[in-house]
Amino acid sequence: MFSVLIVEDDNNARKLMNAILKREGFTTHLANDGAEALEIIESKHIDIILLDVMMPNIDGFEFAKILRDANYNTPIIIITAKETIADKKRGFLIGVDDYMVKPVDEEELILRINALMRRAQINHEKIIKLKDITLNFNNLTVARNGEEILLPKKEFYLLFKLISFPNRIFTKQQLFEEIWGLESESMDHTITVHI
Repeated sequence: MFSVLIVEDDNNARKLMNAILKREGFTTHLANDGAEALEIIESKHIDIILLDVMMPNIDGFEFAKILRDANYNTPIIIITAKETIADKKRGFLIGVDDYMVKPVDEEELILRINALMRRAQINHEKIIKLKDITLNFNNLTVARNGEEILLPKKEFYLLFKLISFPNRIFTKQQLFEEIWGLESESMDHTITVHI
């Protein structure tokens, strides 16, 4: 089963999430703050991270930024009492995959974890099937009802990226740097035209 890292400084909340996930068959690892979580990540395989924001030492936003800056792409769900749009925006722009406000419904949490793990698996396999369309990253092909559609390489990369992360928000800068690199100076126009 999947391995979940629970990063939560509230002992009762951490124990409750641990019990819920173990009951569902997940392997769990527990951390009291971001610093402890970084130590666990260095020694354990983690499939998904449940992350509180307000913690001592390294808070949740800082922890997520450290991971994303290091190209550590494990799915992250923030679970926090911070409920403003500004907080949610900050989390998504840092690169978290989902954001839940406490108190969290147990069943919804499990559903969101399973959905993220499905998408992570798709991203790992590099083949996406969406109704009658198949995108294959390995050979850069798009097929509809088995018939290949020719796309320029950059358009394929952009389409694959956006479909791989349906609930994630990317800035123009993020997409541009990942797909076009830093050599071009026409970022705004290029991204707008392709989208």
